[in-house]
Amino acid sequence: MQHRRLGQTGPSVSAFGLGCMGMSGMYGPADRTESIATIHAALEADITLLDTGDFYGMGHNEMLIGEALQGRNRDQALISVKFGAMRDPTGAWLGYDARPQAVKSFLAYTLQRLRVDYIDIYRPARLDPNVPIEDTIGAIADMVKAGYVRHIGLSEVGPETIRRAASVHPICDLQIEYSLISRGIEESILPACRELGIGITAYGVLSRGLISGHWSKDQASPGDFRAHSPRFQDGNVEKNLALVEGLKRVADRKGVSVAQIAIAWVAAQGDDIVPLIGARRRDRLSEALGALDVRLTKEDLAAIEQAVPRGAASGDRYAAPQMAMLDSERG
Repeated sequence: MQHRRLGQTGPSVSAFGLGCMGMSGMYGPADRTESIATIHAALEADITLLDTGDFYGMGHNEMLIGEALQGRNRDQALISVKFGAMRDPTGAWLGYDARPQAVKSFLAYTLQRLRVDYIDIYRPARLDPNVPIEDTIGAIADMVKAGYVRHIGLSEVGPETIRRAASVHPICDLQIEYSLISRGIEESILPACRELGIGITAYGVLSRGLISGHWSKDQASPGDFRAHSPRFQDGNVEKNLALVEGLKRVADRKGVSVAQIAIAWVAAQGDDIVPLIGARRRDRLSEALGALDVRLTKEDLAAIEQAVPRGAASGDRYAAPQMAMLDSERG
């Protein structure tokens, strides 16, 4: 497994990380035994970065990872946790809470659910419009000093907030969606991170399965939030799947799968980018790992760009002007 450093101040991690959200119901029912087996397979393949959120399954995802790590060397896994999103007993979203006292309370519960003594990377899931980002980062910095957190990350914020956060404490990475059909970060967010020496952990590299080569219309199962996503809606999904067909032709000529070429494209955008693979089954993980061996030439990249031009996707939530809505300060 290749390794990359998360920014100038962050840890060295595997070139791909494992995004564990789908193991806790966000894409419909998941098999617990298979989920744990997938985490084990990732660790055995030397994937060191495990990404989760304390609100995935209302704590279920953290407990699942905690169970999977039992009996293993704690240092084998680098755990990245998002916090702050609030949900009610039905699973409905209630907003975000990033007050300093809430930060420390969320962290205390996370440590218990994961059954660990510290979190490797801790990050607010979104910007809380009611709390200055300096206050939130300052609270996490207190936890770094206390030994409960090793590194601080960000998620889903714009350049101005990134700069303000970095003025309080070194930021190792920004977690944000980035894929062939979701490229909004290229305009200002990615340049800002590179200027500040902040890495990118890219989720949604397969656009939540849309460009995996396995998605078909009307495939969503009960509880799958993709049923409400604009890019999967009638009128958009047909156009997006047509792009996937073009990408498949490029992949076929290369002798790889659609998923592999899509993941390889993200990885090829810079050594400061670590794609998160959202596999919840071992076969999907194995396929994704094959992207490590895909070498994209200039000709390949040009063919991919022709098949899936920037801005061609329909229903991309990061298309302007929606990108500014990620950050309430319009950064």
